[in-house]
Amino acid sequence: MERMKPMDPMEPMKPMEPMKPMPAMEKWWPDDLGHASSSGSQNDVRYAFFAEKHRLLIEEHGSVRTYDSGGHHINGVSQQQSHGHSLAFTSQIGVVNLDDLKQVS
Repeated sequence: MERMKPMDPMEPMKPMEPMKPMPAMEKWWPDDLGHASSSGSQNDVRYAFFAEKHRLLIEEHGSVRTYDSGGHHINGVSQQQSHGHSLAFTSQIGVVNLDDLKQVS
């Protein structure tokens, strides 16, 4: 009968390196607006919403437009492709079209 060789002891597993935090989204709005309550981008369009100031900023092709968000608390964006190029946002009361907000600058 053949003798089995003793097994080498296994090395303990090394702990995984901690995950690095994701980089913060680049701030592209004026300092006086503070921190965005929500922000995002889709198809070369960026938005930032400032609840305390009731402002929604849209940056498209290097140009920034500012809208009065009224009572909306915006938390998402979608682009409507069927009827031209229009933006719609989700708020606490449903979908709001950008065309329904007053542009202030």
